[in-house]
Amino acid sequence: MPKAITIEDVKVILTQPGNSRLCIVKLLTSEPGLYGLGCATFTQRIFAVASAIERHLKPFLLGRAVDKIEEIWNMSMVHGYWRNGPVLNNAISGVDQALWDIKGKRAGMSVCDLLGGKSREAAQVYVHADGNSKEAVAERVRAFMAQGFRFIRVQMGGYGGEGSPMVKPRNAPPGAYFDPRDYCRQMLDMIEYVRAQVGEEVELLHDIHERLAPIHALAFAKDVERFKLFFLEDALAPEDIAWFRLIRGQCATPLAMGELFNNPQEWQFLIQERLIDFIRMHISQMGGITPARNVAIFADMYGVRTAWHGPSDTSPVGHAANLQLDLWHPNFGVQEWYLPSELDYAIFPGLPVVEAGYLYANDLPGLGIDIDEALAAQYPCRDIVEDWTQTRLPDGSPAKP
Repeated sequence: MPKAITIEDVKVILTQPGNSRLCIVKLLTSEPGLYGLGCATFTQRIFAVASAIERHLKPFLLGRAVDKIEEIWNMSMVHGYWRNGPVLNNAISGVDQALWDIKGKRAGMSVCDLLGGKSREAAQVYVHADGNSKEAVAERVRAFMAQGFRFIRVQMGGYGGEGSPMVKPRNAPPGAYFDPRDYCRQMLDMIEYVRAQVGEEVELLHDIHERLAPIHALAFAKDVERFKLFFLEDALAPEDIAWFRLIRGQCATPLAMGELFNNPQEWQFLIQERLIDFIRMHISQMGGITPARNVAIFADMYGVRTAWHGPSDTSPVGHAANLQLDLWHPNFGVQEWYLPSELDYAIFPGLPVVEAGYLYANDLPGLGIDIDEALAAQYPCRDIVEDWTQTRLPDGSPAKP
């Protein structure tokens, strides 16, 4: 019987080639030259994830057989006793994705082929059109359309909008202020304008980013229905998901939810009750390819499609993992895409490419992506305190970001 290939070392690679701090896990094995990469990016708490991997998961993993992906995932999840938190989930995800990468390399197959093979040759993506005015947003949409994109998310002034006239109380603390009611008025006006300018041949999306009170999110979902969005994203915070029953009962606006989810109890009932149309977890937030595969199969049984989270604070390795899932499962909807820089492509050889609105994988085994560690080291993660997540209402009250 051949000797099992085991995990010999666990490396954490932190790098920041752009605005987002990225965490990559590299598993080295007892087979010379065989290693795997995974994304463990929780950019707001990047050093906590790195510590969890180095101080807790690494001692647990050394010497374990790389073939036992299911056993390692399940034991990693319960080994810390408390589970389903973002730091641990991201740490486990990095390991899980790296193990799938290794298995694909050993088999000489892509992860997509390991899962069952392609359902499609490429994945439709959506990109983000923002601007400080409705005219600027429409111009950005037209520019993306000219590049071949057919799915475009429209925002104005960032999440929650900017520039609303607000009267703050004396001694109001600093923060990212926004006015929820003014946001509703501005965004509806913007979406109406953009739709009138670009017609219905392009699919428009919009992200509330959980910033509205549930009753106002319900009203917004009803008001925006006439503009035929492809989906309305994160209408509610995870704490408020029971309100989806009311939204679903009063309008036909397609709904997408999930990027903040950690616990299976957050997504299971939404799928089972058919209260959403797209499930869009952050693959590293939920724990990796192993649980994402299970959710995709589960969602398919209820007619819910996938739209995995894919902003710039998903690492290129995470985007490669997203694409492998997109190509495989039959209930794929659309993939968020962040327009990588030339530096991203240099640090991460094999990063997927877009052509005419479609995202293509290469023919390499595993996840099909690598990392130039020397180049990544030239862009270390910075110590920062996030500003945009210090969100406040006009009176200074902390609000969900």
